[in-house]
Amino acid sequence: MAIDPRSHTPVYVQLADLLREQIESGELPAGSTLASEARLSQEHQIGRDAVRMAIALLRSEGLVDTRRGHGTRVREAPQRRQVELGAGSSVIARMPTGNERRTLQLDEGVPILEVHGPTGDVELLPGDEVELTRPPNA
Repeated sequence: MAIDPRSHTPVYVQLADLLREQIESGELPAGSTLASEARLSQEHQIGRDAVRMAIALLRSEGLVDTRRGHGTRVREAPQRRQVELGAGSSVIARMPTGNERRTLQLDEGVPILEVHGPTGDVELLPGDEVELTRPPNA
């Protein structure tokens, strides 16, 4: 897929779509480093601002992680653990506050799950690491 500057779709969205496709197909496996902004800009003949916006979009989707001095890497798929919801429990999915993201060490774009127990207790869980289940007889 080539980037078409005449398309109605912004070039940064086209680049994000291209990189997302490469990540999902395994062409860019987890842990691999994306090319630099300058190289992506040169390869696709688009401005560096468009490259930054494409990477920011992928970061907000939780697909990549950018660290100063290390570049942008494809995120590892997290191991999921099962959390059983008890009777009377409820769950709210939302984006974390900045403080919650730091405390839970979440990458940008990863939601949290607020699990409210029947007694009013609240547990915050990383949305990409949890599979919620119900007891068999619930």
